[in-house]
Amino acid sequence: MAVREILKMGDARLLRVAQPVTAFDTPELHQLLVDMAETMVAAQGAGLAAPQIGVDLQVVIFGGGGPNPRYPDRPLVPATVLINPQITPLGEALESDWEGCLSVPGLRGRVPRHARIRYSGVDPLGRPIEREADGFHARVVQHECDHLIGRLYPTRMSDLRELGFTSVLFPGLDASAGDDD
Repeated sequence: MAVREILKMGDARLLRVAQPVTAFDTPELHQLLVDMAETMVAAQGAGLAAPQIGVDLQVVIFGGGGPNPRYPDRPLVPATVLINPQITPLGEALESDWEGCLSVPGLRGRVPRHARIRYSGVDPLGRPIEREADGFHARVVQHECDHLIGRLYPTRMSDLRELGFTSVLFPGLDASAGDDD
């Protein structure tokens, strides 16, 4: 059990495409998930992808049991471990909203994302997961899954004039909380 170092933008490991998980319910997978959860909680993140801690596997975690301090006005997202995810947009509608990232500390940007999605994958035991999501929930899933294909949110932005320091854009947020997924 350990809080792991989160890789920052500029680290080439964040640009790699993650590999599918092929072995489920293993001690190594469970330890990775414990480390990811502890790292996400310690960083007050809304989500975390395995590549952000240098592990090239298609594993993301997101959500939690209470409000996220960096997104206090956003609806709760169910705590989820999603392995080998697939995302299907449900319609053409896009929504732009502010995102931060543990790998891009101190900044936020307005990012267009699909408004509604269906996501699927498996849990740590290899059992199927399939859900539909919209709004913030859909945004978090898309953001985390982007890490699995080597993308950080600034590459999704349509207008870099809408990229700025969190402390300037959102001065009311807890100063002790860095930016998150």
